[in-house]
Amino acid sequence: MIAKITLGTRGSELARAQALLVEKAIRTAHPSVAIETKIIVTRGDNTKVVDLTAGRKGLFTAEIERALLAGEVDVAVHSAKDLPSQTSPGAQITAVLPRAPINDVLISKHSGGLAAVPCGATVATGSVRRQRQLQWKRTDLKIVDLRGNVPTRLRKLAENEWDGIVLACAGLERLGFSPMRIESSFEGGQLFFEILSREVFLPAGGQGIIALQIRSDDQSTKALLESANDPETLLCLQAEREFLSRLHGDCNFPVGVNATISNGKMKLRAQVFEGESPLPRQAEVEGGYDEGYTLAAELLRRIRQTKEHEQRRQ
Repeated sequence: MIAKITLGTRGSELARAQALLVEKAIRTAHPSVAIETKIIVTRGDNTKVVDLTAGRKGLFTAEIERALLAGEVDVAVHSAKDLPSQTSPGAQITAVLPRAPINDVLISKHSGGLAAVPCGATVATGSVRRQRQLQWKRTDLKIVDLRGNVPTRLRKLAENEWDGIVLACAGLERLGFSPMRIESSFEGGQLFFEILSREVFLPAGGQGIIALQIRSDDQSTKALLESANDPETLLCLQAEREFLSRLHGDCNFPVGVNATISNGKMKLRAQVFEGESPLPRQAEVEGGYDEGYTLAAELLRRIRQTKEHEQRRQ
């Protein structure tokens, strides 16, 4: 039995909270194991020098992955949606915690949700997927970019003349906010929450999942993490990542994909925005709970088939 392991994570408040959840999950099954957490600064944490024109691929994960492969940490703790669909050779996602709620949340200065946001209002989000989804349903909105950790983003909403921002429900909950409440106060102002429909705001692949990455040849750590792993969530993540890999899409690409398992069946749904079209191409497939890789290939075939039908109509 391993006597000690080192977790590697970012230093944001949310990343630290997620690392604590991982530590708790490991200690539940292995109370005698000593657990150390090492904070690693990623390129995405340095907002003064980061260049988003090159995309967000690996922006918050590459340095942690390098520390893992160099043997500086034993387990890399990631927000799964930040991971590129192709990880480095020699590293593998071996376990995930149970998935948190996958929905996006609109946090607004106006009550009544997205439908009640005034015409021409300004809504901020750092996600190209959310930008396209907002423009799909509300072409009148002015969409602006949003960077920073969750508290910083809430503060920016309070300080700017913006009408709302969109964040992930999972991150809010892990930091102690309650998106299920309709109204909340923040720094002296009133903010209103709306859980956005996943029918329109289909989440990013891996959204709500904490992924545990190890060196591929580290069988001892792999065995240790088995008790923390949620098998169904891992199967869903593998299916979503397989679709993104086949599509060559990462977190800087306007695509949503989500897998669910119920009664031994997996449903896999995708929503892809392409070019200047305001409308996404969408498809859904269903099969066995362990057929994620096959379903991902079929889903991409149907998405491409939809595109071909559109082209023939034009």
